[in-house]
Amino acid sequence: MTNPPSDTFRLDGKIAAITGAGSGIGRAIAELFAARGAAIAVLEVDEAAGRTAAEELQASGATAEFVACDVTDSAAVKLAFDAVKARFARLDVLVNNAGIGHVGNVENTTEEDFDRLFAVNVKGVYLSTQQALPLLLESGGVICNLASIASLIGIADRFAYSMTKGAVLTMTKSVAIDYMGRVRCNCICPARIHTPFVDGYLAKNYPGREQEMFDQLAAYQPMGRMGTPTEVAEMALFLCSPASAFVTGQAFPLDGGVLCV
Repeated sequence: MTNPPSDTFRLDGKIAAITGAGSGIGRAIAELFAARGAAIAVLEVDEAAGRTAAEELQASGATAEFVACDVTDSAAVKLAFDAVKARFARLDVLVNNAGIGHVGNVENTTEEDFDRLFAVNVKGVYLSTQQALPLLLESGGVICNLASIASLIGIADRFAYSMTKGAVLTMTKSVAIDYMGRVRCNCICPARIHTPFVDGYLAKNYPGREQEMFDQLAAYQPMGRMGTPTEVAEMALFLCSPASAFVTGQAFPLDGGVLCV
């Protein structure tokens, strides 16, 4: 009788650092990775959210640690990854998830909006990757970046946001080329995902019409709904596990059929 195949979607013994892991997609990734055996460094600028996420992971039996991290601040990012190294001694997985959204075209996007989006969505990925790389090179690790469908196609009123996610896509390919055979790097390009950001945006901009506008946003995806944070986490698990050992430098749409039409 042959031995059953190994589960290549396990992360046993792996250390994963996830930025923005206190809520939404980042939290879902942290929970799934922990369930699959990884120890989690919860990198989060919101201390209350980060501590809560880490404590709930610990309560589930996982190894997890909150690490304060403002991805826009180079000194803070260095301290964060120094703390990861001190706590876990190694790093196998980096998920660059921390990001912010913005609605607007080139005319009504202020310079302040532009700079803030660039600082979080682009500089944050750069700084986190730069600090994590020495540890990932030691372990032969993997990076998963959160880009967007907006990095692949044009979307109305997403001028600055699309710019930042296009940069994430090209950073992904650059890191994959520069560290070929030593560190893998891929990105996920989701369409609309139902997160607290969506609910907050609708409540702020469409009071009393939240459900109507939610339905409109959901209908953008040909499958007729938004994706879920768990669905993003499942793709991230594939890209960060041995199941994708032959995959690097790629962008994976998670779009409910948007690219089909």
